Amino acid sequence: MRNLRNIRCSTWRSPADHQSRQITAVAWDTSLQSQIICYGPSETDTLIELVRVKKGPKADEDTLITSWDAPSPNPELSCDKVLSLYYFGDSLTACLVLAGGDIVVVREDPLPGEDRIEIVGSIDAGITAAKWSPDEELLAITTKADTVVFMSRSFEGVTDATMTLEDLRDSNHVSVGWGKKETQFKGRGANALRDPTVPEKTDEGVLSPYDDGEVSISWRGDGAYVAISTIHTGIRRLIRVYSREGVLDSVSEPVDGMEGALTWRPAGNLIACVQRLPDRADVVFFERNGLRHGQFSLRFTSEELHNKRINLSWNTDSSVLAVIVADTVQLWTVGNYHWYLKQEFSTLSEAILPSCSLVWHPEKALLFMVPTQLELFGLLIEQSTDVVMVAEYVSTIIRSSSAPPNDHGAVAVIDGKNVKVTPFRSANVPPPMGLYEMSVTSSIVDVAFSSKASSIAVLHQDGIAFYNWQLSPTTSSPPTLIGSFTFDKIASETSGYQQICFGPNESLLTLSYTQDGKATLDGYGFDAENRRMVAKSIEPPSKLSPCMISASSLDDSTLPWAQDASGLLHSLVVVEYSLPDIRLPAFLAWIEVAKHGEHHIAFGLSGNGHLYANTRLLVKNCTSFLLTPAHLIFTTTTNLLKFVHMSSVEDLEVPQDDPERDERCRSIERGARLVTAMPTSLSLVLQMPRGNLETIWPRAMVIAGIRRLIEAKNYKKAFSHCRTQRVDMNILYDHQPKQFMANIALFIDQIKKVTYLDLFLSSLREEDVTQTMYKETRVSPKLDNETALQPNINALQNSNNQDVGSSKINRICDAFLEALRSRRETNLQNIITANVCKSPPALDDGLQVVAELMSLNESMAEKAIEHICFLADVNKLYDNALGLYNLDLALLVAQQSQKDPREYLPFLQSLQEMETLRRQFSIDDHLGRHDQALLSLHKMSEEDPAELESYVIKHSLYKSALTLYRYNSSRHSSIMALYASYLESNSKLYPAAVAYESLHRYDSATSCYQRAGPQYYREALFCASQQDPPLSGSALTILATALADSLYEAKDYASCAEIQATYLAMVDAAITTLCKGYHFSSALLLAAQHQRADLLVPDGAIDAGLGDALGSSTELLAECKAQLLAQVPRIRELRIKAQADPLAFYEGEHDETLPDDISVAASSRISTSASLFTRYTGRQSMGTAASNASRATSKNRRREERKRARGKKGSVYEEEYLVASVGRLIERVESVRADLDRLVVALVRRGMRERALAIENVLAEVIALCRNAAQEIYGPPPSPLVPADAGEGAYRPTGADAVLAESIEASGRPKIAPVIAPFERLSLLGS
Repeated sequence: MRNLRNIRCSTWRSPADHQSRQITAVAWDTSLQSQIICYGPSETDTLIELVRVKKGPKADEDTLITSWDAPSPNPELSCDKVLSLYYFGDSLTACLVLAGGDIVVVREDPLPGEDRIEIVGSIDAGITAAKWSPDEELLAITTKADTVVFMSRSFEGVTDATMTLEDLRDSNHVSVGWGKKETQFKGRGANALRDPTVPEKTDEGVLSPYDDGEVSISWRGDGAYVAISTIHTGIRRLIRVYSREGVLDSVSEPVDGMEGALTWRPAGNLIACVQRLPDRADVVFFERNGLRHGQFSLRFTSEELHNKRINLSWNTDSSVLAVIVADTVQLWTVGNYHWYLKQEFSTLSEAILPSCSLVWHPEKALLFMVPTQLELFGLLIEQSTDVVMVAEYVSTIIRSSSAPPNDHGAVAVIDGKNVKVTPFRSANVPPPMGLYEMSVTSSIVDVAFSSKASSIAVLHQDGIAFYNWQLSPTTSSPPTLIGSFTFDKIASETSGYQQICFGPNESLLTLSYTQDGKATLDGYGFDAENRRMVAKSIEPPSKLSPCMISASSLDDSTLPWAQDASGLLHSLVVVEYSLPDIRLPAFLAWIEVAKHGEHHIAFGLSGNGHLYANTRLLVKNCTSFLLTPAHLIFTTTTNLLKFVHMSSVEDLEVPQDDPERDERCRSIERGARLVTAMPTSLSLVLQMPRGNLETIWPRAMVIAGIRRLIEAKNYKKAFSHCRTQRVDMNILYDHQPKQFMANIALFIDQIKKVTYLDLFLSSLREEDVTQTMYKETRVSPKLDNETALQPNINALQNSNNQDVGSSKINRICDAFLEALRSRRETNLQNIITANVCKSPPALDDGLQVVAELMSLNESMAEKAIEHICFLADVNKLYDNALGLYNLDLALLVAQQSQKDPREYLPFLQSLQEMETLRRQFSIDDHLGRHDQALLSLHKMSEEDPAELESYVIKHSLYKSALTLYRYNSSRHSSIMALYASYLESNSKLYPAAVAYESLHRYDSATSCYQRAGPQYYREALFCASQQDPPLSGSALTILATALADSLYEAKDYASCAEIQATYLAMVDAAITTLCKGYHFSSALLLAAQHQRADLLVPDGAIDAGLGDALGSSTELLAECKAQLLAQVPRIRELRIKAQADPLAFYEGEHDETLPDDISVAASSRISTSASLFTRYTGRQSMGTAASNASRATSKNRRREERKRARGKKGSVYEEEYLVASVGRLIERVESVRADLDRLVVALVRRGMRERALAIENVLAEVIALCRNAAQEIYGPPPSPLVPADAGEGAYRPTGADAVLAESIEASGRPKIAPVIAPFERLSLLGS
C-alpha cells in the first residue's frame, strides 16, 4: 500500500574545465555526506581526476581531490578503465580498481611516510570486475584468466579460486525430481493430467543476443557470500556463489537469455538477474543454491527491448529494486508477492552514462545518484556536459481524510500507469488487488484525494487526470474521468513534476523542478462548464523553496501547505482561513497537520523514527503514524500501537508500554505499519511486512467512538458497537447517566429489537465501568491559576452518584418498566426481564405480571412463564409462586420445571382442599416464612393458643409473638415467660433477668442478675429485697458477701466497699477496700459517718492504707523510669546502625568487597545471594520462585510471628518490639495518674507533706521522660526499605519472609504517639 514520493531532486553539472571530460565512476562519502566523482581516463586523455561534490548553502561546491596520469599497462586496451570506485570514510581513502590490473589507493590525508597516490597491487592478466564487501573488509576481483581473487582491506591476498568446468559438477543443487520420468504419472489422459509445476521446456542456458559479455559481482548484505556472473566457454552465462573464504557454494541452473546484470538483495534471500526473451524482458530470481525462485516482467515496449543493456540494483534496505536501461530508471517494490512499478523516469535519448550506473546511498535507503549526459527527470542538458543527478524518495501512503463523516478509508496504490483505489470502509480488498483501477497514458508520479474523497487527481509524466468519485458509507461507484490536462512538451522537457495536492474549491497544486534545480509551484483548476482542466496562476510566499507540498482538511476546508528544507511550513493560499507558519525542528518527510482549539499542530516523522509535535519530541521509536480528530495514532519499533489524545502540544501524553492495562497501547504484529483509520467504523488498517492487510478495532478507538455516539444520543449505533466489539453494556448508562434516564423511551425506540433490550438489561451491573475498565485516559488541561479543569469523566461522576442509597440496576429497571407499561403487547418479554434483572430479582413482580396475563391471554401467559423460567431458577420461581398463594400459577411454573408431577401435585391438591388461612399457614411454613405463618396462625388460634405457643417455641418466634400480643396482657405475659426461660437456657442472663423482673418473678431475676456479673449487684440486691416471702437475713448476707467478693476480684473497690459498709456492716474492711482503690476521700468520709475516731488516728487504718499505696506507687514509677532509661537509648542505637549501614543491619555481616551502591530492597523473584528476607528465617537464598513457594509454609510464618512477638535482643524485630513496649509503658503511666493525684492530695490532707512532695517529684520526672521518649521515638518515620507501590510483577514474599516484610513496611509507616496530658503540681506543696 506504500508508494514512493520524490522529495529531492538536484543536479550537479561538470565545471567548465571538465565539460570536455567524461565521468567514469561515482561513489558516496558517508563521512562528509558528499559525492566522489571520477573523470577519465579516455582514449584521448589518460588523466584520472577525483572531484568531491558537497552541498553548499546555495549551490553544490566541487573540490579537486587529486589527479594523476594512468596510461594503460595492457597493450590490448586502448585506454584504461575504472571498474570500481569505493570511498572509505573512516580513513578518507578512495580505492580505484582499473581494468588494466592496477589497484590504486588515494589518501586525502596521508600519514608521514605514506604516498598520496599509491598503486597497492597489480594483476598482470587484467581485471574484468571488482566489488568491495558491505563490511569493507574484502575485495572480490575477477581476472581475465578466469580466476577469483579475494583481498583484504590491507590489500593482501586472502584466497583465490579458478572458475572451471568442474564447478558445474561441484554445485550443491538440491533437486526434488521435477521433470524426471520416474516422478511423473503416465497413463490414459496423461497430457490432461500433466503436473503444472513441471516446465514444458527445460532451459539450456542459451546466451542472449544482447549480452555484452561483461562480468558482474554482487555481495550478499552480510558479506558472507558473493555472486559472480560470467560467460562460460562463450555459450552459457553462469552465476557462481562463493563464500568469503573463497569456497564455491553453488552454480546457477541454466536459464536461456540470461544477461550480465546481477544484484543480490541485501536481505539475502534473492539474487536478481535479467532474462531477455523474444517478446519481453524478465527479472528472474535465484536462491543462494542456484535454483530459480520466481520472476516478474519488465514493462517495456518492443522498441525498448532492442540494443539496450539492462542493469539492476537493490537499495540498502532491500525495499526497492532499481531497473536501469539506457534512457529509463524504474523503481520496483514487492508486496504480497506482486511487483509494483512505483516510479519511472525517461529521457529523450541516451541518458545514463554507459561507464557507470545508478549508485544507492549506503546509509539512506531511498537516496541515489545517476551520472548522465542528457536530461533525466525532465531536465534538458547540453550533450557535451556530464551531470550527476541526486534524487531522494520516501515511502508513503496516499490516503484520504480520516475526519468523519468523510473517513472512507480510501487508499491509492501506484503501479506503473495504473492506480488502484480501495475505500476500506466499504470494501476490504487485499493487495495486490484493488476495488477500482484507473489507467493513464504514462507512468504515474503522484496521486491526491480531495478533502471529501469525492475527487482524485493523478499526476503522471504527460499531465494530470481528474476523476470524480461517488462514495457512500456502504457502497461506492467506479471513479469517472471528468477532466485532464496535458503538459506542454517544451515545458515537460525542462522540468520534472514530482508532487500534487488539492487546494481550496478542489483546485490543484503541483511541485516541479526546473533544469537549474529550483522548485516551482503551478496551479490548476477544473472548468465545470467546459469540463476540462485549465492552468491557474498562484502567488506562493516570497523566498519559498519548497521540498514537499501537501494539504490538510481542517474545519471542512482544504488548506495546502509547503515545507522548505529548514522544516518551516508555509500556507500556499491566502484565504479567510489559512494555515499559519509552523516551525519543525528539521525537514521531515512525513507530516500531518491538525487543529486543536485555535492552535495548529504539525506532527512530523523523521527518517530515524523521531516523532515531533511542532518542535516537541514525542517519541524516538516511531515507525508510522496518522491522525484522526480524536487521536494521534502511531506504531513503534517495539511492535506496539499507541493512541495519544489530541490536545495542546504541551498536554500531549504518550502512554507507557503497557498494553495489558492501558487501552491506549496495543500489541501488534512485528513490522506492521499503519495504512488508514476510519473513526466512524471504529477501525484502522495495518499492513504486515509481507504485504497482507489486517483490519482491527482498537479498544481506544471503540470506546471513544461509543462515547461520541452516546453524547449524540445515537444509542442504536452505540449498542451495536458494544455488542459486536464485546464492550460492557453498562457504558451506555455510566457515561451519561442523567441523559440516559431522561431518554429511556428514545433508547427503546432506537434499539427496538426485544432480544437486544433483554441483552442490555441482563448485562447491568452495579459497577461504574467508566471508573474501572473504561476509565477516561485524557489528561485535563491546566488553567492559568492553581486550579485545574477536571476531566469530563469527573463531571459525569457527580451524576453517577445520584440516588446514592438506591441501586443503579433497580433505577434502570424501574425506568424501563415505567416506559414499557404501555407497550405490554410488544415488549412483554422485556417487562419480565426488567423485573428478574433487579437486584435482588423481583420474582414476585414478574410472576404477578404472568398471573394477570393468565386471566387475559393464556398464550401470552405461557410465553411469559417460559421466558421467566429461562431467566431464573425454576425452583425459586416455584417457591415464589407458592408465596403468592396462587396455586394455578405455581402449577404453571412447576410444569415448566423438570420435577416429577408426583412431587408437587399431591401437595398442591392438599393445599387446594384447605381453608384460606390454613392454606396460607401451610404454604408459609413450607417455604420457611415462619413469621408470616405465625401471623396466619394468630388469626386462626384466638380461642386455642396452644398450637401457637408450640409453634413459637419450635421456631423461636418470641419477638414476633410479643409484637402480635402487645395489646393482650395475659397472652403477652405467657409469651414473655416462655421467652425468659428461652433466654436463660441460652445463657443470655441479663435480658432473662429483666424479663423475669417485668413478670415480678424476683427470685428468678435475682439468680439471673447474680450470674450475669458483679456489675449488676444493685439490680440483684433490689430484686432480693422484693421477694415474697422476703429473703432471710442469712441468705441476704450470703448474697451480699458473694457480690462483694466478685466486685473485689473485678477491682471495683468502691462498689465492694459500698456493699461491705451497707449490707455487711464491715466498716473496717470497707475503709481498707477504699484505700486499696485510692479512694481516700470516701474512706475518710465513711470513718466520720460511723464515728470511728480510731481509724483516723496516726498509724490508723487510713494512714496504713496511705502507706501501702505510697509504697506500691513508688515501686511502679521506679520500674517505669528504669525501663525508659534502658529502652530509649537502645532504640536510638538500633536506628543509628540501620541508617549507617542498612545492608549490614538487615542482611548480616558486611563484606567490604561488595559494591556500596546495592539496594537493600528485593528487586527480583529470583536471587542468588542472601536476600533481605532470609537472614532471620534461617533459610538459604531462593533459587526459584517455585522452591520459594514450597518453603514458605504457614508453619514457618507462625514461627516467625512468635519471633516477632518476642522481639529478642539482636533480632531484626527488636526495635519494633521496644517501640511497642515504650508505647505501652506511656499508656500505663497515663492510666495511673488519676490515682496518684488522689494519693498526693490524701497525703497532704493527712499532714504527710514530705511524702507527697517525694511522690509528686518522681511522677513529674517519669512524665518528662515519657514526653521526651514520645518525641524521639514517634518522630518522622524513616524511609521505607521496601517499595510500597510494587507492581503485580514484583516479588511478593510469603510465609516467614512475609512477616519480615510486614515488619519493615510497618517501620516505615507514620506512628501515632500516645497522648500525654499536661502535668500540674499541687500548689500547696510549693516548688
